[in-house]
Amino acid sequence: MFRGYFHSILRCLFGYLIGSMNPRNISDLRTPCLLLDVNRVRANAARFTSIVNRLGVRLRPHIKTHKCVEIARIQTAGHSAAVTVSTLAEARAFASHGFRDITYAVPIEPGKFGEVVGMVEDGVDLKVITDDPSIPNGLSEAASKSGVKIGVFLEVDCGDHRTGVQPDSAEAINIPRAISKAANLSCAGILTHGGHSYGANSIDEVKEIARQERDVMVELAAKIRSDGIEVPTVSIGSTPTISHAEDLTGIDEVRPGNYILYDAFQATIGSCSFDDCALTVLAAVVHRSSDKVIIDAGAIALSKDRGPVDRDPGCGYGRVLDLEGNDLGLRVGGVSQEHGVIPVGDNESERFRVGDRVRILANHSCISAAQHSHYNVLENGEIVDRWEIHRGW
Repeated sequence: MFRGYFHSILRCLFGYLIGSMNPRNISDLRTPCLLLDVNRVRANAARFTSIVNRLGVRLRPHIKTHKCVEIARIQTAGHSAAVTVSTLAEARAFASHGFRDITYAVPIEPGKFGEVVGMVEDGVDLKVITDDPSIPNGLSEAASKSGVKIGVFLEVDCGDHRTGVQPDSAEAINIPRAISKAANLSCAGILTHGGHSYGANSIDEVKEIARQERDVMVELAAKIRSDGIEVPTVSIGSTPTISHAEDLTGIDEVRPGNYILYDAFQATIGSCSFDDCALTVLAAVVHRSSDKVIIDAGAIALSKDRGPVDRDPGCGYGRVLDLEGNDLGLRVGGVSQEHGVIPVGDNESERFRVGDRVRILANHSCISAAQHSHYNVLENGEIVDRWEIHRGW
């Protein structure tokens, strides 16, 4: 009898400890931390599945937005398990969880040749990109030492002016030619990113950028093919352009990323509604005075991305929501490393007490997520799981 009683106490104690480590209520979480609304994630995934199916293209989502295996499984359900990454750490983590068809969408440089070759040698279909004529020969040499063949995309600048060759330049033909001639490389195709869509001032302007993105790539693919070079895949993508694209004839795959979480930036420029945003940062009030409230989420927890200041000059570093996700009409106006400053008007600080929790809808979910180790998964108002974020380079 005593033994049964003792075991009951142990079970209760164990249950209490587990409950403490894995709280089910938002208010019990340590702050700052991430809240992920999984119902919104599922809805966003379903919306983009419908879009790509209507447009007749393959989906290769960019997982840099979330860096989370569980989210990638939601967004690739019904598609292939092909993904896009922005770091080799992401590539390693996702390959170890069964995602073996990966495009590393940052221009490859010689210091990373060895790691790329090693992953391909291990059976990962890891494709890389370049806009530099010196890369094909060196990468092929590195690949030849292990007897592997690496797929390489030519990166094209369709108007973003970050990286990529100009589509009317000699390099736009010469680099694919060098790739196709290299013994241990194969031409994977051509790839671009319509990142300038983030600066558009209207939906019509985003639609025009989407048409430009498509036309630049289709015309260049035809030009390269006329030179006798295979272009297996024409790959484009940004969340705004794919959200509003009307016709993608000639395009094979798209690589949007932010759509799965969205953020205040995307909602402001019209890619989604604020009710579609799946990620918020939970923060605690640590100080209040007559003109401001201070929270324990600053530049590290939220990021210092100023967001769509051209469209919303007062956007600050994020929108302040209550625990149910309702907008309180306040903004995080300033940040230092661990402090967020919420300016308030007369008597508004009386709405808050030290220890109160608020949720912050940050401007850029990709950067905010990368600051944290995990998501607290929220479903119907309750914390139901904890999903790891695979960070690093």
